[in-house]
Amino acid sequence: MTEATSQPAAEEPQQAPSPRPKKRDVHGWVVLDKPLGMTSTHAVAVVKRAFCAKKAGHAGTLDPLASGLLPIALGEATKTVPFVMDGRKAYEFTVAWGSQTDTDDTEGKVVATSEQRPDETAIAALLPRFTGTIQQVPPKFSAIKIAGERAYDLARDGEEVTLQARPVEITALRIVRHDGPTTTFEAECGKGTYVRAIARDLGLALGCLGHVAHLRRTRVGPFSIADAATVEALRDGDNATQALLPVSAALALIPEIVVHRDAALRLKRGQSVLLRGRDAPLEAEAVYAVSGGVLIATGSIAQGEFVPHRVFNL
Repeated sequence: MTEATSQPAAEEPQQAPSPRPKKRDVHGWVVLDKPLGMTSTHAVAVVKRAFCAKKAGHAGTLDPLASGLLPIALGEATKTVPFVMDGRKAYEFTVAWGSQTDTDDTEGKVVATSEQRPDETAIAALLPRFTGTIQQVPPKFSAIKIAGERAYDLARDGEEVTLQARPVEITALRIVRHDGPTTTFEAECGKGTYVRAIARDLGLALGCLGHVAHLRRTRVGPFSIADAATVEALRDGDNATQALLPVSAALALIPEIVVHRDAALRLKRGQSVLLRGRDAPLEAEAVYAVSGGVLIATGSIAQGEFVPHRVFNL
């Protein structure tokens, strides 16, 4: 009598994993309306994935607790990042009165409190002291380096952080609404200004203390929130394509110089060209050259000669 043996069930054929989309050369700017809770690094990854782009970077970090405009450069647009980062920025932010935190926003721990609350008249009277070129001490939790270490890393490790005041320019600071416990402001400022420091210093000057409870960036250089696309829109292929702005969009605030083909070839080789024509500028710190509607180079003009600083492969 033979022993019966059971036959093993046939295995299901395994499906091969879907191949990853091939990375491609994509050149241009995506102006993202970054949502609350998302890091700038994650935002760049979202945009990079939406376009299957080989190269991407952002123009100015926006903290997870802040929302709003985060310009992201793809491909050759990364060469124009400094023109965006050096531009003016605009914010809408809300200050909660009555407490100061070690981070100057809601993320930190409360280090001091006050029962006082300012009235709108007192706040408005103080704003001229915070406009123009002023001396500002950056927050202890900031990316400024001290002996090669980021201030926020030192602060998180419990070390005492002392930062020196430095000049910043605040071109506008106005009240949007005031309800007693909080006040919402609009600010326009230059590079290196910390809105958290504005809130901290306003609270100290008013004697009531304060910290940022809400922060939204609405403009960076030539880009405004009206240009911005949402994360949801970028996950839709058609809308993602519409969100891509040309590389030259970052250069909208500096002069454009049109050059002929031979001059364009010289610039692409990194060679200077003499600008001709009655209207050709003699001196300029920052300009960009186009030929046939194509961006060729950024540079400066000295004694009528265009000196290329960065050239583009578009």
